Amino acid sequence: MSRRPTARPDGRRSGRLRRTLLAGLVAAAVVLPVSAAASPNVPAPAPAVLPEGAALPDRFAANLANLSEAARVAENAGRTGRAAKLRAMEAGGGARFLVFDGRGKGRAIEVFGDLESADRVAVLVPGSDTTLDTYQRFRAGAVALEQRLRAEHPRSAVVAWLGYDTPGTVSPAVLTTGRADEAAAELGSFLPRLARMAAPQARLSLLCHSYGSVACARTGTGPEVTDMALFGSPGTGAGSVAHLPTRARVWAGRGGADWISGVPHVSVGGIGFGTDPVDPAFGALPFAAGSGGHSDYLKPGTESLNSLAGIVLGASPTARTGSSPTALPAPSALAVPEVSHARA
Repeated sequence: MSRRPTARPDGRRSGRLRRTLLAGLVAAAVVLPVSAAASPNVPAPAPAVLPEGAALPDRFAANLANLSEAARVAENAGRTGRAAKLRAMEAGGGARFLVFDGRGKGRAIEVFGDLESADRVAVLVPGSDTTLDTYQRFRAGAVALEQRLRAEHPRSAVVAWLGYDTPGTVSPAVLTTGRADEAAAELGSFLPRLARMAAPQARLSLLCHSYGSVACARTGTGPEVTDMALFGSPGTGAGSVAHLPTRARVWAGRGGADWISGVPHVSVGGIGFGTDPVDPAFGALPFAAGSGGHSDYLKPGTESLNSLAGIVLGASPTARTGSSPTALPAPSALAVPEVSHARA
């Protein structure tokens, strides 16, 4: 009588299986609720080149001219959809871009409000599928936030920072930190320059949505950044606030109808982002995000918009009474932990 061979565990096979299952879980949670927005690889002129110390009006004028030329080039190449999107970004000639690059998915860093006089500056960092083709929905959030801030504090400005190649919602890149590491390198060098453009000793706040929260959480920040708010976040790749390379106060909030709550908060083999930022174990300060969905955080009149405005203005978003916000303690003076994040 023959004996059946005893099955032996195969470590490599089980590891591959775990990674495959995890990828499937995360992909299903992320992909199914959202349809991807493709960004065509359209022709465009090279970005405007200006000296580091160029005045803001000169910078705005050069980038607006480049945007207009990019729209013309796209139109001539038969890319009428992209051309129409770019013309919408011109906003009647009054748009103010610190950076514009119309090539590929595109890059754009736009200012709302008077940056030079602002002592409260919010930097919005978007998530997946934010490109020049979907820019208007990102811009709408920036406009709503700027209007909300100025109603309470006129010396406010908002910077919409599409400064990285965002991953597609339906792509393997959205499941890893690779694009976030690239973004963190760009954002980390941009923030001190931005602080020098604003009023002396201006407070900067990072407001980071969805995959953008992964990028923010991997960005080393200096004393100019006092607050970092993570919302609609799938995780950060870090186990807790203590592992983030920042001295800023870190906040986290999630809308009641945000589908991102269904994303598995695990990380295996470089796939997934680990601890949920709204979990008390992560150590972030909670803020009230209302009952909205994944794309509702910056909609006018929402509780989440009020909370985010409170964070930018240095008030407790959970203790606001009327128009008199409650002051917060200063950001931690503890040294920034030494965290090694490999750059892609």
